[in-house]
Amino acid sequence: MLRRLHRELRTDARHTRGTQMRALVRRIGQGAVVVAIVAAATFVLVRLAPGDPFATALDNARLTPALRAQWRAAYGLDGSIGTQFLHWITALARGDLGWSTSTGQPVSAAIAQALPHTLLLMSVALTIAFALGMLLGAWQASRRDTITDRGVGGLTLIVGALPDFWLSLVILLGGAYWLRLFPVGGASDPLLPLAASSLTILVDRLHHLVLPALTLVLLIAAPVARQQRAALLDRLLGADWVRTATAKGVSAGTVFRRHAWRTALGPVITLGGLTLPAVVGGSVFVERVFAWPGMGRLAASAIAARDYHLVVGCVLVGTVMVVCGSTIADLLAQRLDPRVEFDDSHPIVAAQT
Repeated sequence: MLRRLHRELRTDARHTRGTQMRALVRRIGQGAVVVAIVAAATFVLVRLAPGDPFATALDNARLTPALRAQWRAAYGLDGSIGTQFLHWITALARGDLGWSTSTGQPVSAAIAQALPHTLLLMSVALTIAFALGMLLGAWQASRRDTITDRGVGGLTLIVGALPDFWLSLVILLGGAYWLRLFPVGGASDPLLPLAASSLTILVDRLHHLVLPALTLVLLIAAPVARQQRAALLDRLLGADWVRTATAKGVSAGTVFRRHAWRTALGPVITLGGLTLPAVVGGSVFVERVFAWPGMGRLAASAIAARDYHLVVGCVLVGTVMVVCGSTIADLLAQRLDPRVEFDDSHPIVAAQT
């Protein structure tokens, strides 16, 4: 009897792992389709928009028609949109994203220079924002329906509704102009000596990182705190198993820290997957305001210059980041809460049984 039971348990475990693996493979395939659709749509839309990357240069009367045609052909801008898309797909299959007309270098090189700055800003901001938001939400839940809870809830609602570009300008004005504690923009001091030590370079980089990271932290932590509070109050603190644990003599603090809070992390992590697209989009304004040399600033400059290949490359990399972040968020949510089903039929799924 026990052997048969063990065999059945092992069979169920293998079946569950196989189902999860198939769902993960399907999600990866769906993500690849999403990336392809977004890249193709962006490729077409930027070419249908008014303007031209060579509008000013090609207006020069000294340029012959043959030289104009040669110039467009060199950057892959000759022929119809269909022809250009076919050439771009062929080059992309070789790992070539094209040549940037605004930076004068390959698109992959321009993105490689900007991407580390964006990853640094996003990783610092997301880590601090989620830690702060979860702690604040848990603190509110432990003081539910008090004046403090209502006051903090109103404050997080207001902060979460603020436009990112407006908040960036206010923080820049306060930190760099009024208080004069932080630099106006950039990622490093241009007057920093070349022989500066690693510690000096690190301190300088963190000094420039404070204001843009603070902006993203405030924008992200507010909805995270509200979601954490709602998850603790609506789904967990009133559940039967919580009341049973309390009735058995387990202290309220132990139930809250070891059981309720961990289980409530699932919806918050799922919120992280949904927040990532907003963070990638909002970083465009934040990096632009603070002159942070990341993907957002690079994309904004590419759009202004009608740099077709660079715009598509930035959107392509951003979409890949969003798809990967959403999939990782789903996996973490399922890991923390077994009730969360990793369903491949929806981009972000947190189905509670």
